[in-house]
Amino acid sequence: MFTQQRNRNMVEAAFSTLALIYHVTVNNLRKGQRNAVVGLIMTVLQSVGMILGFYLMFVVIGVKTSPIRGDFIVYIMTGIFMFMAHSQAIGAVSGMGNPNNQMMKHGPMNPAVLITSAALAALYRQTFSAVVILSAYNYLVEPVEIDRPLACYGMLLLSWFSGCCIGLIFLSIRPWWPQAATVLTQFYQRINMVFSGKMFVANTMPGAMLQIFAWNPLFHIIDQTRGFAFINYAPRNSSLTYPVYATLALLMIGLMAEFVTRRSASISWWAGR
Repeated sequence: MFTQQRNRNMVEAAFSTLALIYHVTVNNLRKGQRNAVVGLIMTVLQSVGMILGFYLMFVVIGVKTSPIRGDFIVYIMTGIFMFMAHSQAIGAVSGMGNPNNQMMKHGPMNPAVLITSAALAALYRQTFSAVVILSAYNYLVEPVEIDRPLACYGMLLLSWFSGCCIGLIFLSIRPWWPQAATVLTQFYQRINMVFSGKMFVANTMPGAMLQIFAWNPLFHIIDQTRGFAFINYAPRNSSLTYPVYATLALLMIGLMAEFVTRRSASISWWAGR
């Protein structure tokens, strides 16, 4: 137990890193609740609460049918699932910790493992939540008809990955100015409640209003998801390539900012905080 394990080749190093990511991911899933199952149930209930909230809001304002010809609940779910995956990924990665995290004092640990494990834990929660809610709705209410389910899940992965890249930028700001990073993270998550466009259909929006939402990659992701979910909807005012290129650009910015932060961070920064 007092002998440090050394990897003899790249294959052993890869498997050691994957095993480490797995264990840290499980730790992230369990640390919020004493029981891991309870934590997953809370994630499902959070998504159900948002779906019911938006359904009741649409009923109150007099909208009882989907703007797209199809299931109204599926229309709401396509927006909620993408928004939740994006928002939860931002929160998980940006709150991963500071460069002087106590876990970093252990030999095998490194920032990439912590970031990857936090992101995978968020993806696991949202995937589990989406599968449970869709299955329950399919068997208990009415059959769910999704035109291209694999493409819809691909949009969920893109939504999650774009959230991870944005969270990486906020994470790199945190050691320099912790309070501002927290405020900016929460502010971005809140404005996405509106500017994600999950309450609107891009094809029916006027040009002036469309410009308010077009900057947001999540807006394009949600609209493209609805194009894959409904056979009668073809997105015209959104793009699939824009969120891909925007995510890659955010990833490069986040990696460069994180590299600079890791080189500059010092434990003395937290001495007076």
